[in-house]
Amino acid sequence: MIKKILVIHGPNLNLLGEREPGVYGNDGIEVLNSNIIDRAKKHGLECEIFQSNHEGAIIDKLHSARKEFDGVIINAGAYTHYSYAVRDAISAIKIPCIEVHISNVDARESFRANSVIAPVCKGSISGFGFGSYYLAIQALSEL
Repeated sequence: MIKKILVIHGPNLNLLGEREPGVYGNDGIEVLNSNIIDRAKKHGLECEIFQSNHEGAIIDKLHSARKEFDGVIINAGAYTHYSYAVRDAISAIKIPCIEVHISNVDARESFRANSVIAPVCKGSISGFGFGSYYLAIQALSEL
Protein backbone atom coordinates (compact mmCIF):
# COMPACT_ATOMS: atom_id res chain seq x y z
CA MET A 1 0.00 0.00 0.00
CA ILE A 2 1.39 3.40 -0.99
CA LYS A 3 1.48 5.95 1.79
CA LYS A 4 -0.18 9.25 1.02
CA ILE A 5 1.19 12.44 2.51
CA LEU A 6 -0.05 16.00 2.57
CA VAL A 7 2.26 19.02 2.53
CA ILE A 8 0.75 22.24 3.83
CA HIS A 9 2.39 25.59 3.15
CA GLY A 10 1.02 28.35 5.35
CA PRO A 11 0.86 32.12 5.01
CA ASN A 12 3.25 34.01 2.76
CA LEU A 13 4.93 30.90 1.39
CA ASN A 14 3.29 31.64 -1.94
CA LEU A 15 5.81 34.51 -2.13
CA LEU A 16 8.91 32.30 -1.96
CA GLY A 17 11.60 33.65 -4.27
CA GLU A 18 10.33 37.21 -3.77
CA ARG A 19 10.01 37.54 0.00
CA GLU A 20 13.29 37.97 1.87
CA PRO A 21 15.47 35.92 -0.50
CA GLY A 22 18.35 36.23 1.96
CA VAL A 23 16.31 34.17 4.42
CA TYR A 24 14.16 31.96 2.17
CA GLY A 25 16.22 31.69 -1.02
CA ASN A 26 15.64 32.72 -4.63
CA ASP A 27 13.53 29.78 -5.81
CA GLY A 28 9.76 30.09 -5.91
CA ILE A 29 7.13 27.80 -4.50
CA GLU A 30 6.77 26.06 -7.89
CA VAL A 31 10.37 24.83 -7.65
CA LEU A 32 9.85 23.69 -4.07
CA ASN A 33 6.62 21.87 -4.93
CA SER A 34 8.19 20.11 -7.91
CA ASN A 35 11.10 18.98 -5.75
CA ILE A 36 8.76 17.80 -3.00
CA ILE A 37 6.77 15.66 -5.43
CA ASP A 38 9.98 14.18 -6.90
CA ARG A 39 11.36 13.39 -3.44
CA ALA A 40 8.09 11.84 -2.31
CA LYS A 41 8.03 9.56 -5.36
CA LYS A 42 11.62 8.47 -4.67
CA HIS A 43 10.47 7.41 -1.20
CA GLY A 44 7.44 5.58 -2.59
CA LEU A 45 4.98 8.20 -1.35
CA GLU A 46 2.01 9.80 -3.03
CA CYS A 47 1.94 13.51 -2.25
CA GLU A 48 -0.58 16.33 -2.35
CA ILE A 49 0.43 19.94 -1.74
CA PHE A 50 -1.76 22.69 -0.36
CA GLN A 51 -1.01 26.37 0.31
CA SER A 52 -3.19 28.92 2.03
CA ASN A 53 -2.81 32.27 3.71
CA HIS A 54 -6.00 31.61 5.68
CA GLU A 55 -6.03 29.91 9.06
CA GLY A 56 -9.50 28.39 8.59
CA ALA A 57 -8.57 26.86 5.24
CA ILE A 58 -5.52 25.23 6.81
CA ILE A 59 -7.65 23.87 9.65
CA ASP A 60 -10.25 22.52 7.20
CA LYS A 61 -7.50 20.83 5.19
CA LEU A 62 -6.04 19.26 8.33
CA HIS A 63 -9.48 17.95 9.30
CA SER A 64 -10.01 16.34 5.90
CA ALA A 65 -6.48 14.89 5.99
CA ARG A 66 -7.38 12.49 8.77
CA LYS A 67 -9.39 10.36 6.34
CA GLU A 68 -7.20 10.73 3.25
CA PHE A 69 -3.55 10.78 4.32
CA ASP A 70 -1.03 8.81 6.34
CA GLY A 71 0.97 11.85 7.40
CA VAL A 72 1.29 15.62 7.11
CA ILE A 73 4.23 17.96 6.65
CA ILE A 74 3.28 21.47 7.72
CA ASN A 75 5.04 24.79 7.49
CA ALA A 76 2.46 26.85 9.34
CA GLY A 77 4.42 30.07 8.84
CA ALA A 78 3.51 32.69 11.42
CA TYR A 79 0.63 30.50 12.68
CA THR A 80 3.35 28.32 14.21
CA HIS A 81 3.88 30.89 16.92
CA TYR A 82 0.35 31.70 18.03
CA SER A 83 -2.38 29.62 16.40
CA TYR A 84 -3.85 27.38 19.03
CA ALA A 85 -6.57 26.59 16.49
CA VAL A 86 -4.01 25.04 14.09
CA ARG A 87 -2.40 23.30 17.08
CA ASP A 88 -5.73 21.81 18.14
CA ALA A 89 -6.48 20.65 14.58
CA ILE A 90 -3.13 18.84 14.40
CA SER A 91 -3.80 17.23 17.75
CA ALA A 92 -7.30 16.16 16.73
CA ILE A 93 -6.47 14.36 13.49
CA LYS A 94 -4.29 11.67 15.08
CA ILE A 95 -1.98 11.13 12.10
CA PRO A 96 1.72 12.00 12.28
CA CYS A 97 2.55 15.62 11.47
CA ILE A 98 6.02 17.02 11.02
CA GLU A 99 6.59 20.75 11.50
CA VAL A 100 9.06 22.28 9.03
CA HIS A 101 10.63 25.69 8.54
CA ILE A 102 12.95 26.85 5.79
CA SER A 103 14.94 29.14 8.07
CA ASN A 104 16.42 28.37 11.46
CA VAL A 105 13.66 29.92 13.53
CA ASP A 106 15.76 29.72 16.70
CA ALA A 107 18.41 32.00 15.15
CA ARG A 108 15.93 34.72 14.21
CA GLU A 109 13.65 37.06 16.17
CA SER A 110 12.87 35.75 19.65
CA PHE A 111 9.14 35.33 18.99
CA ARG A 112 9.94 32.78 16.25
CA ALA A 113 11.56 30.42 18.75
CA ASN A 114 8.17 29.63 20.31
CA SER A 115 6.11 27.01 18.49
CA VAL A 116 2.65 26.22 19.80
CA ILE A 117 2.31 23.37 17.28
CA ALA A 118 5.58 21.55 18.10
CA PRO A 119 4.17 19.69 21.15
CA VAL A 120 1.51 18.00 18.99
CA CYS A 121 3.81 17.23 16.04
CA LYS A 122 5.87 14.06 15.69
CA GLY A 123 8.95 16.24 15.20
CA SER A 124 10.26 19.56 13.93
CA ILE A 125 12.85 20.29 11.25
CA SER A 126 14.16 23.78 10.53
CA GLY A 127 17.09 25.64 9.13
CA PHE A 128 17.91 23.50 6.09
CA GLY A 129 16.22 25.61 3.44
CA PHE A 130 14.01 23.53 1.18
CA GLY A 131 15.90 20.54 2.57
CA SER A 132 13.78 20.79 5.71
CA TYR A 133 10.86 19.50 3.63
CA TYR A 134 12.98 16.73 2.07
CA LEU A 135 14.13 15.54 5.49
CA ALA A 136 10.50 15.48 6.64
CA ILE A 137 9.55 13.37 3.61
CA GLN A 138 12.25 10.88 4.51
CA ALA A 139 11.07 10.82 8.13
CA LEU A 140 7.44 10.17 7.16
CA SER A 141 8.51 7.42 4.76
CA GLU A 142 10.22 5.66 7.66
CA LEU A 143 7.38 5.92 10.17
